[in-house]
Amino acid sequence: MKFKTFSALRHRNFRLFLSGQAISLGGTWMQSMAQGWLVLRLTNSAFYLSLVQAMSSLPILFFSLAGGVVADRMNKRRLLLITQTSSLVLAAVLGVLVSLGVVRFWHVLILAGLLGVVNSFDMPGRQSFIIEMVGREDLMNGIALNSAVFNGARIVGPSAAGFLISAVGIALCFYLNALSFLAIIFVLAIMRFEKPKEKPKPRPMLKELREGLVYVRRTPVVKHFIIFISITSLFMIPYIALMPIFARDILHIGAKGLGIMMGFAGVGALTGSLSLATFGHRARKEVIAFTAAFISAMALLAFSLSRTPVISYALLIAVGWGMITQFSTVNAAIQNVVPDELRGRVMSLYVLVMLGFVPVGNLIIGTLAHYVGTPHAVAFGAIVCIVAYAALLAFTRRELPSS
Repeated sequence: MKFKTFSALRHRNFRLFLSGQAISLGGTWMQSMAQGWLVLRLTNSAFYLSLVQAMSSLPILFFSLAGGVVADRMNKRRLLLITQTSSLVLAAVLGVLVSLGVVRFWHVLILAGLLGVVNSFDMPGRQSFIIEMVGREDLMNGIALNSAVFNGARIVGPSAAGFLISAVGIALCFYLNALSFLAIIFVLAIMRFEKPKEKPKPRPMLKELREGLVYVRRTPVVKHFIIFISITSLFMIPYIALMPIFARDILHIGAKGLGIMMGFAGVGALTGSLSLATFGHRARKEVIAFTAAFISAMALLAFSLSRTPVISYALLIAVGWGMITQFSTVNAAIQNVVPDELRGRVMSLYVLVMLGFVPVGNLIIGTLAHYVGTPHAVAFGAIVCIVAYAALLAFTRRELPSS
């Protein structure tokens, strides 16, 4: 049996990219955990936790499609250099506000929104950049390895943040995140590419946007997978914003326990990424995606009912495995069929439903948590996902081609 776990690493630019990602994403996950703990300390509110998470994703709902057009028009490496530098500045500002003792909830909210604007342009560029580094043959492997690095950082970053918050304070987490962006900026600067093909003359943005949307509407495999991801984004991902509530009020494990919980979810996601890198090319992508979706939704339902930390940790492994497996599989399935000239625009729609729908889901689940309690709200989201996945599978299984 021939394994292809690391085949994408034969490409120099991709090796550089992954090394920079490993450092930068560790800082990103550290800030994510620290920011949630900061908001909880400032507001003591599940609703405000969800509101900040929503604000970080809401701009994606409005700007990611424009970001896709920019990604198709512009050199993607140059685009990522701009977005990563902007993210560095925002992280440093938050660190300074905390250090000076003047940080207020509205500061965090505004900075989260600005980061969302940056990500609206960063994510379509990043998603469509991988194929330029590895080619179509190693695309699935490249996406899976990128996810593996993302989720390896997800294990280390929050755990480190939990210990740093307890030992030193929150501000250091934001400063370390700012410094971590220097790694990805450096590797982007030293990458080498062949002279790029000349881009066609830009047309009106709305016309280019419409071209991408029409392609999605007329391509069943892409359309069905976009709907599939929107279900997960609306009703499953919002549990992440409520993790500080589970750590403090339900499982009673504090900031360190929150970091450990997020780390276990990262272990599951890392396992899923490496499994896809090794075996993902052997199975039909819709089978992998739907199987992972059902497993993650059922594990999340069980997590919402658990009151024992050890059991909760184990269930988060399954949640993390299922979520990253479905996202990476759908990402590769879409990119395998989309033409290069539309890649940025189509992937911007993927980003829109993957992240742009999250604020809507956060507000739904966060508001529900305010009135009926966090565990009941998370359980509701998991049940909706199970029912919706079953309905979508029944509706589309004859239309999705083997892959």
